[in-house]
Amino acid sequence: MAVTKKRTAEIARKTRETDISLSINLDGTGESEINTGIGFFDHMLSAFSRHGFFDLKAKCDGDLYVDCHHTIEDVGIVLGQAINKALGDKAGIRRFGSVMLPMDDALIACAIDLSGRPYLGFDYEFRVERVGYFDTEMVKEFFLAVAENAGMNLHIKVMSGENAHHIIEAMFKAFAKALDEAVTIDPRITGTLSTKGSLQ
Repeated sequence: MAVTKKRTAEIARKTRETDISLSINLDGTGESEINTGIGFFDHMLSAFSRHGFFDLKAKCDGDLYVDCHHTIEDVGIVLGQAINKALGDKAGIRRFGSVMLPMDDALIACAIDLSGRPYLGFDYEFRVERVGYFDTEMVKEFFLAVAENAGMNLHIKVMSGENAHHIIEAMFKAFAKALDEAVTIDPRITGTLSTKGSLQ
């Protein structure tokens, strides 16, 4: 089954804590324009875009004078909504994606099911509180927000690693590669890959 329409989405979300505009193209080339006000987070989102071949634009004006929590979590919410919207009825997609990804000392396993039923498996405890201006406890919160709003079953497991920067970056890259596989159109699939006939 060939892609017959653009799998893109644009989402805007404004609250008293954040003002976000985000767009994604699931069939892109990995181009990105990211500005969240948190340098390390921008780096992670750019890595996600590049390694998943997703075109991603994201701008967030958040209450960083408080801390990074609202910005990171809310971008996760909007990214999840955009992925879900871009997928539409999910016809023809492989649905499942998984990868074992190494980065220096880090080795990360990531598996995804675009089932429509949100779940996050994530049980890693970081040894440091932050990388740059990015609180490491927000890694789990980000992926939880994405999974819940994309209707995604997402498992991320740290197989090995010591350096927090490497571990987090490997997580984002592994997530990108697994998602790229899951959203890929498979010509053998008629309708949705489900015995129920729906992935909503």
